[in-house]
Amino acid sequence: MREEELNSIAYSKNVIELITVANEFCSFLERSEEMESAIFMSHLQKILPLLYLKASLLPVFEFESDDEPEKFVGELDYNLIQQKVLHHTGANDDYQEIFVSGMQFSESALTASISENVADIYQDMKDLVMSYRTMNDEVMEQAIWESQNNFSQFWGQKLVNCLRAVHNVIYSENNIVDESETGKKQNKELENTNRNPDWLNDRFLNKKE
Repeated sequence: MREEELNSIAYSKNVIELITVANEFCSFLERSEEMESAIFMSHLQKILPLLYLKASLLPVFEFESDDEPEKFVGELDYNLIQQKVLHHTGANDDYQEIFVSGMQFSESALTASISENVADIYQDMKDLVMSYRTMNDEVMEQAIWESQNNFSQFWGQKLVNCLRAVHNVIYSENNIVDESETGKKQNKELENTNRNPDWLNDRFLNKKE
């Protein structure tokens, strides 16, 4: 491994931890139709704050490129994820937004959507994960730079607002998740959250040789 690669932001501890959680987040949503709604909501409740934490630890750095970053998530992919989430949230999908710039001057409440918020976050995280699979250092650094900016300006706020709505769905009078039934399954799924995906492990093994 070259010295400049060793010092690359793309391989820093905080970045790799975000990639690991982002990969788990995307995989979780992609297979979510197999889950019971209570298990899905319980997992979403736990992985959203973990994703926020890891994204908040991303390094701030400057990146200049004349090329637009490649996008991997198309409209069809986005809509598919949104529908998968909507299947579980149902009538509880819409919620009243409480923090939007300039809303303090508005006389009407703004309606937001858990499924749209989650799909927005998925889009950014999936693009990030797929950029890492290119194994191109410049592509990876650009993806990290864009994710850091998008987190601070766009989806970070959406995540915390969405988490409030998820909390309400789980703990409202008619929608309490029975932890005694879902706890064991949930803990088993979350064990994989801190485990690097195989393709990422292979990347580091090859670099160290």
